[in-house]
Amino acid sequence: MVQQSESESRKLLGRLREEMALEGAGQERLDRITHLIADSMATEVCSVYLFRDNETLELCATEGLNPEAVHQTRMRLGEGLVGRVAKTRRVVNTANAPQEHGFRYMPETGEEVFSSFLGVPIQRVGQALGVLVVQSKEAREYSGDELYALEVVAMVLAEMAELGAFLGEGDALAPLHQRAISFDGGVGQEGNAEGNVFLHDPRVVVTNPIGENPEAERDRLRSAVDALRVSVDEMLRTADGGDSEELQVLETYRMFANSKGWMRRMEEDIARGLSAEAAVEKEQSAARARMSSLTDAYLRERLQDLDDLSNRLLRQLTGQGRETGAEMPDNPVLVARNIGPGDLLEYGRGLKGVVLEEGSVGSHAAIIARAWAIPLIVNAKGITNEALNGDEILIDGDRGRVHLRPDEPVTAAFRDKLAMQAKAQERYGSIRDLPAQAKCGTTVRLDMNAGLMVDLPSLAGSGAEGVGLFRTELQFLIRNKMPQRGELAQIYRRVLNAAGNKRVVFRTLDIGSDKVLPYMKPQEEPNPALGWRAIRVGLDKRGVMRMQLQALIRACAGQPLWVMFPFIAQFDEFRDARQQLLDEMEREERLGHELPSELHIGAMLETPSMAFAPRQFYEMADFISIGGNDLKQFFFAADRENERVRKRYDTLNVSFLSLIEQIVWRCADTKTPLSFCGEDAGRPVEAICLAAMGLQALSMRPASIGPVKHLIRKTNLEELRDLIDEARRAGEQSVRTQVMDWLRSGDWVV
Repeated sequence: MVQQSESESRKLLGRLREEMALEGAGQERLDRITHLIADSMATEVCSVYLFRDNETLELCATEGLNPEAVHQTRMRLGEGLVGRVAKTRRVVNTANAPQEHGFRYMPETGEEVFSSFLGVPIQRVGQALGVLVVQSKEAREYSGDELYALEVVAMVLAEMAELGAFLGEGDALAPLHQRAISFDGGVGQEGNAEGNVFLHDPRVVVTNPIGENPEAERDRLRSAVDALRVSVDEMLRTADGGDSEELQVLETYRMFANSKGWMRRMEEDIARGLSAEAAVEKEQSAARARMSSLTDAYLRERLQDLDDLSNRLLRQLTGQGRETGAEMPDNPVLVARNIGPGDLLEYGRGLKGVVLEEGSVGSHAAIIARAWAIPLIVNAKGITNEALNGDEILIDGDRGRVHLRPDEPVTAAFRDKLAMQAKAQERYGSIRDLPAQAKCGTTVRLDMNAGLMVDLPSLAGSGAEGVGLFRTELQFLIRNKMPQRGELAQIYRRVLNAAGNKRVVFRTLDIGSDKVLPYMKPQEEPNPALGWRAIRVGLDKRGVMRMQLQALIRACAGQPLWVMFPFIAQFDEFRDARQQLLDEMEREERLGHELPSELHIGAMLETPSMAFAPRQFYEMADFISIGGNDLKQFFFAADRENERVRKRYDTLNVSFLSLIEQIVWRCADTKTPLSFCGEDAGRPVEAICLAAMGLQALSMRPASIGPVKHLIRKTNLEELRDLIDEARRAGEQSVRTQVMDWLRSGDWVV
């Protein structure tokens, strides 16, 4: 058995550093590296397998196997021992590979004579690149020192790939940050954009993975860790006296920063030949690997703390990251793992789009992106590992796809698409001041949704008749503490003044579920969308709702006040909330404050239960707005943030349209004004179908008003209703096919 000492490990890394300094094509360099490893570890075989796509590994270099198999032998993820290492990202160390479960014999390689097998993943901070393998004829398991040496070499190979070390004539591996690549994700906000990447938290590139002087590297690490600990202590001092939950999190954060085990492991890595930053990154990769296999939410959060500390430490060591002050490009597309509303608002409306590796369609970022009418893609897995500041990026918000560093044919096709959309926008501008009157004579009111002061300039430019939904929670979400009544009253008054004589409907605080205030204790709920949220929070936290209602009353002094309560699920909730508003009106009058000139109290109908509410509900409400996003997800029992199920259910499903029809009838019976608010209101085909079912008011993002008005003005809603009724009688599940065929037969383009 061959033992691999620490000094021998450092010698191997030294030889790798010399190899990195030599000139040569990518394939030649990789061939020399496999020979170097096999020679250093005294094994008959060393092979490098790299991903060609997300599911396919290819033998890219070998010492000891048949050289003709290079670039010919391929396997699927999970196939054979190599595929198993790639899929699980765990080491396979066996003395008898042919007897190992999942072994696959590849005759073209000539590997059947080798009994022992040691395979380690080639990865960089969670990004899998391939597998590094050594094999021997002797039946034995490799020692712990040999395993460690191979893991370190695999990490260095990943860093070399990052730096483009394998580029050149006959290159074996395209550079990680130069190749064209696409990502699929969820559509948080529709739209298309072309621009350049601006990273919210730029990734650190380790340019010197191998350390020449262990003592110097250890000193660098200790200095950086000392600075990190000082910054964490400062965070604690700043938060002193604040929320106990926040302090508890920061105390855990400090515990990790002062962890002797973490420090010892990094110093051991340096002793074996790594640079300080490579040692940090090695421990970070190990933590991420542990994190990916955990199901316990608490432990995952704690490892996330360690991951964040590692990022901070890497920035200390390299001088890279936010502190470098990278300039925002002219056409910035923000790319981030995730982002809160405060950070996003700081970037301003100059962003062309946003791409998040995590996030959800109902997140704070999605709300702001919709308000700004910029495309947003969520769950674009892996993009923060791949993107660099300044990279060209295309967002296809119709399909939920992101093209990073696209090829010329992709860019040309995308620009053609943008040009066609620009021509369509010119057509919409010509009808901006015209009513949304269908060919049958029916006129549909088109309002816009808003949530910030910066949204209000769109009111005139879009052709909207008013604000059908003003989301008041954004003023709460972007602050670190509860806003004051006077502050809110000033904001609401500015909103009214900006709207001029156009109606603004304020929705009271809609928090909970995915919208958690940073200064409120989060509620652990198995299904937050069905939990303590919106009006349920308002009725339980009456002081907060009372303060907001007072601010609205004072802001609307002498002007009409339109208020609606969100997420009403039963009549008593609306009656209770309505009475609280009336009580506040009486109180303000007793105090001698000027009251609104008119008061209109409405409800959002977002749960199927309210379609069957007592008649008194419809009589008591001054107006009702259907919250289409929530109503649809509860009607179909399909979480709208779950991409696997939400797209299975169509708004034009006959059952859903029948529910809409019933609500229309009930409101008509009590002469209660009814509108529809949600993403579907801004989709032209869905919008005309909703109008055909009897809805005479729709509220949507400003950018959708032109396309919706254009199609309404070209449509005979009575004919469309006859078509829908015919499809329903025929037992169709959805009327979409019939509607699209009918539209294509007309004289317009959809």
